[in-house]
Amino acid sequence: MPSPARQVAEFDSATAMLRVLARCLDGRDAPLLGIMPGYLQAPMSALLRAAIRLPSRVTEKAYAMSGWAEALSPGRTGDIRSEALAEWIVSHYPRRRYPAVFIGSSDGALVHLAAALGVPWLPQTVLVPVRRRGGHPDDSCAGLRLSEPAGHALVKANPDLVLHHMHDANQDRLMIAGMSYFRVKWRRLPAAYRGFLRDCLAPGGTIIVTDCGLRWPTTRIGERYVFQHGAYGGITAEEFHEGSPRVTDFLARNGSPHRTWHAPAPDGDSPEAEWGFDPSLLADLSDFPVHRLRFPAPQALSPAVADLYRAWYRQRGIPDTRMFASCFLLLEPWWTLRTGSVPYWLTFNTEPARRNLLEYLDGTDPYDEIRMTLFSNGVPALGQAPIQAWREVLTRAHATGTFTGVDPAAYPRDFAAFARMHQSLARVRPVYPMPDPLDLDFALDFLTHHS
Repeated sequence: MPSPARQVAEFDSATAMLRVLARCLDGRDAPLLGIMPGYLQAPMSALLRAAIRLPSRVTEKAYAMSGWAEALSPGRTGDIRSEALAEWIVSHYPRRRYPAVFIGSSDGALVHLAAALGVPWLPQTVLVPVRRRGGHPDDSCAGLRLSEPAGHALVKANPDLVLHHMHDANQDRLMIAGMSYFRVKWRRLPAAYRGFLRDCLAPGGTIIVTDCGLRWPTTRIGERYVFQHGAYGGITAEEFHEGSPRVTDFLARNGSPHRTWHAPAPDGDSPEAEWGFDPSLLADLSDFPVHRLRFPAPQALSPAVADLYRAWYRQRGIPDTRMFASCFLLLEPWWTLRTGSVPYWLTFNTEPARRNLLEYLDGTDPYDEIRMTLFSNGVPALGQAPIQAWREVLTRAHATGTFTGVDPAAYPRDFAAFARMHQSLARVRPVYPMPDPLDLDFALDFLTHHS
């Protein structure tokens, strides 16, 4: 049976956020997002830079194969055990007493908040990539049909999980050519989480539920099994299901035999597969003191956490005019704190995410320095902001506006960014001692009253 570490995706948001936060709480930074040893950072960066120079079809194939290589065989989904997954998750964190523990939705701003507080986060959702043979990325009906037996085997073996089979042929089209995205959400508190809370939550401590209210149209396949066509990002759910002239043009440009996405008709909606919170988990938290942190969409927390960091830095007597804008899974909370950077997390490299950042900059005191990293998903997706649009954001800095680890000429195929981002941020000066944890009551009060 594959170990839990081999069942979940290394390239997923939840896994990366778990890893970099756990390393930060252990007093360590996260070169290569903690996936590989730090001494491989330079050779990996050089290797990926060389790969960028290959023809685009070759780099796209290599990118897709890297994901396929870590995907699970469809015949092994019935071997997955949710308790083993939960035990693997809690094993990342140092065993000590914490004044709070976050549980729930994935969110990059939350990672920076937890790092400042010095507390862990236990995800409700993880991604299990499952290999698939056949089916075109633009025909999600075929993708569902081919992967449905594996989905039923997974939910049958795990009565405490809900399966959200997500198929995004816009942002994830390279990866889903050979795999299915099975995102699983706990609807009951696993024993490993309960044990971690019993052993590591300080007396009088608080569980903070991160409740992203984002929902998406879905098709019900079984009692605990839904299918989600499309995903939160650059275009709306309506455009995924109803099509548009730009969808037709996008499919034509990508050489697809389709001119609209072929998807099962939705019969309801559900918590969004990657980001949404399933409230059924709340029933098992009634024995604990709970603070519910609710927000409508992933990036909605980013302005509040950025402003909280600025207030905290002013309390500490250090400048609050240096921003680091992270993107998707490209996070480095340890160096964000060491460089005295104000974190602003971008959900993805999309135009809606860029507009939200600009709205924040328009409504806050100016920043002298803005550094930004961008996740590259290998394809010019619909709703993706071009590199020149991101350059315009950097002009908002009064003194220094620069990319961090990004090769603008290679974007959105800049696969070396995950290696270079850490290197670039670690070179920022001045640096500051790692601070004592931010006061929990101050943080919760600040977030409660933030506009």
